[in-house]
Amino acid sequence: MGSKRIRLSPEARRTQLINLGVEMLATRRLDELSVELIAKAAGISRGLLFHYFPSKQQFHLEVARAAAAEMIRRTSPDTSVPPVEALRGSLSSFIDYVEENPDNYKSLVRGAASGDAEMRAIFDATRSTMAQRILDVLATSGLEVSPRLNLAIAGWVAYVEECVVRWIDTRTVERGQLLEMLTKSLPAVALAATDEEVGTLVSIVTADSAINARA
Repeated sequence: MGSKRIRLSPEARRTQLINLGVEMLATRRLDELSVELIAKAAGISRGLLFHYFPSKQQFHLEVARAAAAEMIRRTSPDTSVPPVEALRGSLSSFIDYVEENPDNYKSLVRGAASGDAEMRAIFDATRSTMAQRILDVLATSGLEVSPRLNLAIAGWVAYVEECVVRWIDTRTVERGQLLEMLTKSLPAVALAATDEEVGTLVSIVTADSAINARA
């Protein structure tokens, strides 16, 4: 006997379809995510999918939004540890996420660069959240969060993204070396954007927790 189709509420079905899309992004780009593939995986007709999403583009946007939210959730810093440890942990989680979902993450980046205003808004919101997390960590170290520092951290986030995406493709350095480089680059960027004494930031980057070798 064939399995009986489970009837879901409209909201539950919509969530299911989005989650299937996010799962499939682990092995394919967003533009390769076909309506037919999703409908088959969900056990529904192609036409029924459009009952929940007005267009393929809208479905792709919702999948991209959910994927971005998942990345933000997984890279949330541990605020119970010292600032450098929180930064290092968040960066390590980000590298892990991109390693596990290279096509997924590249889809977000490429979608943002495609000229699509809605896709760009999703990517910008994701980057802003990541930057604000860093600013919050820096604020706990006594640094003044100024417009210059805001600008510098936004640039640093883009730098981290580019380094990790290139590293995924080339693996020219060890993962630990990449993590150390990204961690230590933040104080240098912050220093350039503040009027703090050099010693304030040097003490952050040279803290025992920052320079201890990691297995």
